[in-house]
Amino acid sequence: MSTLTTKMNRSLHFVHRFDWRQNIIYVGFVVVFILFAVLLGDNGFTSTNNLLNIARQTATISIMAVAMTFVIATAEIDLSIGSVAGLSSVVSALAMSSYGLVPGILAGLLVGLVVGAVNGGLVAWLKVPSFLVTLGMLGLIVGVARWITASAPVPIADATFIQIFGGGNVGPIPSLLIWAVVVVAIGAVVMNKTKFGRQVRATGGNTQAAMFTGVNTARIKFYVLLLSGLVAAIAGMLYAGRLQSGRFQWGTGDELSVIAAVILGGTSLFGGRGAIIGSLFGALFIGLVNNGLILAGLEVSQQQVVRGAIIIVAVALSSKKASS
Repeated sequence: MSTLTTKMNRSLHFVHRFDWRQNIIYVGFVVVFILFAVLLGDNGFTSTNNLLNIARQTATISIMAVAMTFVIATAEIDLSIGSVAGLSSVVSALAMSSYGLVPGILAGLLVGLVVGAVNGGLVAWLKVPSFLVTLGMLGLIVGVARWITASAPVPIADATFIQIFGGGNVGPIPSLLIWAVVVVAIGAVVMNKTKFGRQVRATGGNTQAAMFTGVNTARIKFYVLLLSGLVAAIAGMLYAGRLQSGRFQWGTGDELSVIAAVILGGTSLFGGRGAIIGSLFGALFIGLVNNGLILAGLEVSQQQVVRGAIIIVAVALSSKKASS
């Protein structure tokens, strides 16, 4: 009898300690998955091909969400992340067509590093709000990408590039999913197990207090925005490899999905907390919703309404967490 009582007390203690708001993404993911499985099972929602398709379509968002988690954890924002992906895809494609595989990859990465360095420098040392910096950079980058391609796609025929960057498979596993798993794993370790991760959270939680403890907060903000640019460039090349072309449209609007995934995943919009695994589930949740809405027959405009509602709910949940 005493053993049973002890187990019941432990169960009640766990329920009492379980923070539903902190883990809302996991609860929501399970609930929505079950709901769609029941309602759309006959439409193939639970088929292996469909579930693999959801994971493949959200892989690039998941990768960018890792970088955005670091940015938002420092209480900053990067609205240019989607446009950097588009510019990287076209620059990589153009360089590859003229100079070959390695120069093409390096050119794509250089785009992300340059944009990230400019964003980071303006935010960290000139103290320009990241919202304004990255909003302006978004428009600038889209204009450059359209200009250098005359708004036309740049085809990619290099089989090695396509195989590496999202268009091939390693055995039965799509290379795009391998990229996502590796980036998420590295991001989780860095955020939770390293000095840099602790400094990122300290910078976003209380900048002045972090400075008093010896954290170079300006350098941390520079690094996270540099990281965001680099990861966005990789995402752009993954778009280019999977779709076998560089286009300025790749990544358009992704910044909204990425931010929503990060906030839904438990990272505070006000900084101080970063949840990499939560961001992954946030991206999968959005992909799950999009896929379910498509199978249910909703139009694109209706899907956009639902996506916008998710972002509003995410911000509301973040506000509650910050005030609690």
